[in-house]
Amino acid sequence: MAILVNGEPKTVPAESTVADLVRILGLDKAACAVEVNKRLVPKSKHPQHALSDGDVVELVTLVGGG
Repeated sequence: MAILVNGEPKTVPAESTVADLVRILGLDKAACAVEVNKRLVPKSKHPQHALSDGDVVELVTLVGGG
C-alpha cells in the first residue's frame, strides 16, 4: 500500500495501522505525534487506526538538546 509520510512516498503492508507504521519507522520507543489526512490520531488509537492507500501522514518526534 502506498502512503505519503512527511512528504516522502512509503510503501507499507496492506492492513497496516498507525502503530505498525511507527514501528516500521523505528520510532516505537520515541515520543511522537501522528496526523493522518490532517487529523490528529491520539497515541491510544494508534493500534486501531488503519491506514489506507493514498493516506497522507505527518509524523513529528520530540528532540531533546540544548
